Amino acid sequence: MYEQKTKQTDNSVIEFIGNVENPKKREDAYRLLDIFTETTGFSAKMWGPSIIGFGNYHYKYASGHEGDAALVGFSPRKAKISLYFATGNPERTALLQDLGKHTAAKACVYINKVADINVDVLAALIKQSIQFLKETYPNP
Repeated sequence: MYEQKTKQTDNSVIEFIGNVENPKKREDAYRLLDIFTETTGFSAKMWGPSIIGFGNYHYKYASGHEGDAALVGFSPRKAKISLYFATGNPERTALLQDLGKHTAAKACVYINKVADINVDVLAALIKQSIQFLKETYPNP
């Protein structure tokens, strides 16, 4: 049976951020913590060893695969900061055009630093992602 790798843990978010080696990235992580907390209304939780997630939802695909995930989140990685949003929503593409300097993959948006992006657009992406996931995977 499939075992989900990235699960919510009881590890300390503040301790994790405090251990980020690069001081500028650590400062950005604290700033993102404030933005995500204020925008979502959820407390930050660690998901796996390195993702800071907010809220959660249960998904179930047509294939039968199911699990739990954070609604949104971020991770201050060594190279870039990863931002996690829902995939599959066309509104995301439009918002990303106004975000600022970033690169995007399927579920991740990568930024170098918070100063490179428009935090108002970031907040809109967070809200849009949560709304999309709650509509796509309503609680039973």
